[in-house]
Amino acid sequence: MKTILVTGQCTLHWGRLEYGNIGNYYVAEPLFRELRKVFPDAEVRTTFQMSDAFCEREGITRLPMELYYGWDDLDLETAEREYQITKSFAEGGQLAEQTPYIEEVLNCDLFVDFSGDIWGDNADLVGPNRFYIGLLKDRVAQLLGKKTAMIAGSPGPFTNPNTLPLAQEVFKNFDVVTNREEISIKVLRDQGFEIDHVHSCACPAFLFEPSSVEVISSLLEAEGLMQNKRPAIGFVLCGWNMTEGPYTKWPRDDAEYDEFTQLVGHVLESTDADIYFMSHSNGFELPPNFKLIQGRDQPFAQQMYEIALKQGWEKRVHVVGATFLPPQMKGVLGNLDALISGRVHAAVGALAQNVPTLVIDYGHEPKAHKLRGFARVAGVEEFLVDPADVDKMKAKFSKMWDNREQIHDELRERMKVVRKMSRENFEILSKSLA
Repeated sequence: MKTILVTGQCTLHWGRLEYGNIGNYYVAEPLFRELRKVFPDAEVRTTFQMSDAFCEREGITRLPMELYYGWDDLDLETAEREYQITKSFAEGGQLAEQTPYIEEVLNCDLFVDFSGDIWGDNADLVGPNRFYIGLLKDRVAQLLGKKTAMIAGSPGPFTNPNTLPLAQEVFKNFDVVTNREEISIKVLRDQGFEIDHVHSCACPAFLFEPSSVEVISSLLEAEGLMQNKRPAIGFVLCGWNMTEGPYTKWPRDDAEYDEFTQLVGHVLESTDADIYFMSHSNGFELPPNFKLIQGRDQPFAQQMYEIALKQGWEKRVHVVGATFLPPQMKGVLGNLDALISGRVHAAVGALAQNVPTLVIDYGHEPKAHKLRGFARVAGVEEFLVDPADVDKMKAKFSKMWDNREQIHDELRERMKVVRKMSRENFEILSKSLA
């Protein structure tokens, strides 16, 4: 294998994968490292906009984002032209024209689509015609006769009749597909996709390593976190967990947090633990004055904290205002006694370190099947809860807390299996396409 082209719906503006939603980086770093392990001699080129430092450290070449999608009025026209060029070529004609994207595809030996949970309707939340354009980009590689794979995804849902036939065609022509949970198989089957070449694995994020114990201990001390003798329970909330959408709605009234306020009250009444409201996302200021800033989930953490203060719980609740790099954030999660998380990769970060975790599902449409899929992979589907069902959230938390030592031990054994499943994404790729 000489050259691997990694592209897909995770092609985002500079910094988004690396410095924005922390879970994105939990996936991105293992993705490139595991590819390097199974294809040690390959040149890896990608449209993912990673930093210069990341590219040098991981041995990858960053390509212009616009090859895939540039939020430009010409994106659709360019993708359709590329499709027609390569369709004519596949039908026995000449390659009448080349674009920069076509040139990159021609020069690769393996084409890898990595799109996470936005290979489907959710892609269009990122930009106009985004899923359709992505399908055309995938199909161009297939029509040029390249080995193509889609790995570690959670494809779907598919409700747009205009893109469904092309999605089915593209999907069946991938040489290999790996999903990061098994529920996607049902989603695909129910929508008429051919699934004989699909393998269910686990998310690469389960392989992501935290900072060292020494680094995290110093960090927690410097930030004044988890320094008392009481157990620590983390609480991560985002816009998707609210029962009223859209997820970007802001500001929100205190009443919109009623279900979570009741859950917090139950936790404080039934345990001797402190609660730490925290964000699992960052923001950043662009170079040349780059710095991390608080992300889009921080207002939810802050408002939950302020609501808790109004309830008179000030001695037992804390808000984490610091920004952490992904390895640091995962290390912080590993120091918790339990986590309540509405972010799937915050849950992954905790579960991978054997921390009992209550997973809060999305509270409004468009909902994502990945949360149930991830919970099933980790063996904690029982502790996935609907944010609208307060009684069940309380009951499931209590069961988790009362059995936390047993769950910790079960997770320790389960994570050995899950990490093996994560690596299978890449082993399958290597064996199928070598």
